[in-house]
Amino acid sequence: MPGSLNPTALVRLLGPWNTGAAPAYRELADVVRLLVMDGRIPLDVALPSERSLAAALDLSRTTVTAAYASLREQGFLSGGQGSRGRTGIPHRAAPISGPGLAVPDGILDLAYASLPATGEVVHRAFADALLDLPALLPGFGYDAVGLLPLREAIAERYTAAGVPTSAAQILVTSGAQHALNIILKTLAGRQQKVLVEHPSYPNALDAIRASGSRAVPVPMPHASGWDIDAMVAAMRHQRPAMAYLVPDFHNPTGRIMSNLQRRRLVREAAGTGTVLVVDETIRELNLDGVSTSPLAAFSPAVVSIGSLSKSHWAGLRTGWIRADEELISRFIQARTTMDLGGPIVEQLAAARLVRAFTEPLDARLAELRRNRESLLELLAEHLPEWRVERPRGGLTAWCRLPTPSSTALTVIAPDFGVRLAAGPRFGIGGAFEHFMRVPYTLPPARLETAVLALRDAQAKLDASPQLRRTLKAPKEVAAVA
Repeated sequence: MPGSLNPTALVRLLGPWNTGAAPAYRELADVVRLLVMDGRIPLDVALPSERSLAAALDLSRTTVTAAYASLREQGFLSGGQGSRGRTGIPHRAAPISGPGLAVPDGILDLAYASLPATGEVVHRAFADALLDLPALLPGFGYDAVGLLPLREAIAERYTAAGVPTSAAQILVTSGAQHALNIILKTLAGRQQKVLVEHPSYPNALDAIRASGSRAVPVPMPHASGWDIDAMVAAMRHQRPAMAYLVPDFHNPTGRIMSNLQRRRLVREAAGTGTVLVVDETIRELNLDGVSTSPLAAFSPAVVSIGSLSKSHWAGLRTGWIRADEELISRFIQARTTMDLGGPIVEQLAAARLVRAFTEPLDARLAELRRNRESLLELLAEHLPEWRVERPRGGLTAWCRLPTPSSTALTVIAPDFGVRLAAGPRFGIGGAFEHFMRVPYTLPPARLETAVLALRDAQAKLDASPQLRRTLKAPKEVAAVA
């Protein structure tokens, strides 16, 4: 349910925000906007009243009123003056005020790493699904496990990849995030620990927090990606109920775990009691043709998450869990407390897409390779001080910034026509201020516009160290009452 933020909690989050670099109301509005964009203040949360926040900050009420008015004008706060506005994200792009930068379609969104649908292939799958639908209409339409043809198609793909699987080992979900929520509800829950790579996928970190579990972060060394010794040590000493891992073109770094590392991780984790949960959503976006086996090929105890969101289209909202039959039964029981089944037409279409999985992939991978090369060249030319890790696959590049300014860059980037996800969104406790994830999901021409905007925003920060200090991310997490 929507909550509210009390004045004390908001003051903690704001930190030393008022340095005199700009009018106080504007500095206050900028930092609150940052906190909303970066997820530290959740959406649809009521901010403190103007009177109570003014008292907590020892400011005039006029200053707070002006800051809230600015947030309403930008679309980050709902409600009129005098009411407790609720946080939100603008439905339309804010006006662009960058120096001479024109972005005809509004702000370029680099906060998300997603692609449009694979065109005709998805369209045809839905058209064919409508032909199959009449045969299912006499039924109730509730199916907590998933349509059998889809589960069979998914099982066949795992078997072909070296992981023998039956339809009884597949649970169809409404996307990978839904799958993770089911798994967390079943295996972890309140106050239990979940091991995660650090950095990790932000929506997974959010799901872990929302479940009441406690994330146990294990750093990823730059050279090898995964520190298997540290992961196993954490499993033995911290005793997490499960580990959430992205070994295939890791989000956000684009790294891939070697078969040697996979084999050792599974072997060493076997006696710890920690269930390995593997997110394979991006596995098929293999740009360099790296050959690895699914983690489940090394142990039947591994739980795998997959979906069609990245390979075909996020709008399908079709994902799945692969596990042994006993665990699948437990997942089904947990799922029925959330919903009673996924939409039928989408599953009929998904069954056709899974059976012809590779049909759209060649063109999609070729497009992503062009985009990746374009982004890497543009960053090297226009932001040479950024150190960019070359991804082997996936959708994003992980960039190290010359200063700990990721949050500040995210705050001012919309003024230059770009929306970003700050590095701390991918970590815990304010980590990764030195990093920025940049997707290469846009075509080269739009990537050039985005990188030029990043260059100009970076230049503004470099020329205004006081601004960077003002917009430094708070380390505390929002307290919602």
